[in-house]
Amino acid sequence: MMAKKNEISYNEAFHEMEIILEKIENEELDIDQLSSSLKRVSHLMKLCKGKLRKTEAEVEKILKEMDED
Repeated sequence: MMAKKNEISYNEAFHEMEIILEKIENEELDIDQLSSSLKRVSHLMKLCKGKLRKTEAEVEKILKEMDED
């Protein structure tokens, strides 16, 4: 299954969150950047949660199919 053109991988999203959170912790962002950065982290978290839920559902489906065989 190919990823959508603009879709980033779980690892890319997680890594970007780490970078942003590190900048926040080190007080490297000014107040204008802080708001947009937090919005980006929120978006990335939703993306990661969605990927985790999708993967969990796929694994459960595979395991159920294996039990039926």
